[in-house]
Amino acid sequence: MLVSATEMLKKAKAGHYAVGQFNINNLEWTKSILATAQELNSPVILGVSEGAGKYMTGFKTVADMVKAMIEEMNITVPVALHLDHGSYDGCYKCIKAGFSSIMFDGSHYPIEENVEKTKELVKVAHAMGLSIEAEVGSIGGEEDGVVGMGECADPNECKAIADLGIDFLAAGIGNIHGKYPENWQGLSFDTLAAIQEKTGEMPLVLHGGTGIPADMIKKAIDLGVAKINVNTECQLSFAAATREYIEAGKDQQGKGFDPRKLLAPGAAAIKETVKEKMELFGSVGKA
Repeated sequence: MLVSATEMLKKAKAGHYAVGQFNINNLEWTKSILATAQELNSPVILGVSEGAGKYMTGFKTVADMVKAMIEEMNITVPVALHLDHGSYDGCYKCIKAGFSSIMFDGSHYPIEENVEKTKELVKVAHAMGLSIEAEVGSIGGEEDGVVGMGECADPNECKAIADLGIDFLAAGIGNIHGKYPENWQGLSFDTLAAIQEKTGEMPLVLHGGTGIPADMIKKAIDLGVAKINVNTECQLSFAAATREYIEAGKDQQGKGFDPRKLLAPGAAAIKETVKEKMELFGSVGKA
């Protein structure tokens, strides 16, 4: 069922586990993630970047597809449809399109402007029954044209944003979008602990979940992280399985070129990746 992410993340924070946000790019991605969540009895968040939304012809198409798939697949676990790294205008588009959750990424604005815009969007989102995520600091790397240097968030700025009534907070702690470089210094747990101290019961969000070692993931959850975003890892597993299928010449055997057969190995690989992450995050059986 489609719900806001508020309650699932409150439960995760209290229960010392995290709910995975897995970004979707098309029907195969969505079907694989929903099926895995149902099989594992896990809550799940479907993330949609503005670029992916545009690729899928618009946010309304995405929302209608997700709602229809939840119904047709008899999905009974809690599912949130969430805008990822949304712009101010993008948030309003997703509210109108029927999303159940939004993220306003005002981290590139001066803190005063981030506060002002976030405050407005909190009021609008909550009036419509949506959950809202905000961001302080920056996530390293690039996603949908948004480039971050990976600066750690200021705990006092995190408190200022948290006090606006947002439902969960993304704070930069040295995490990076995409593949992590070999010289990556790791997560700043001192920063995370300081943010946790300032924000109390607020569920915290870890972006750039691909490639972070399992021990760091578990420590982050112990320090208040209740939502972990994964995108690149699903893309990599999908690409590897599809390449293997084609390089083995299976697309040339019988009707192996049929898209339903051609895309099946990649879809299965996404399911396996999502399963591994849900087990690591501790959300299995928590729906």
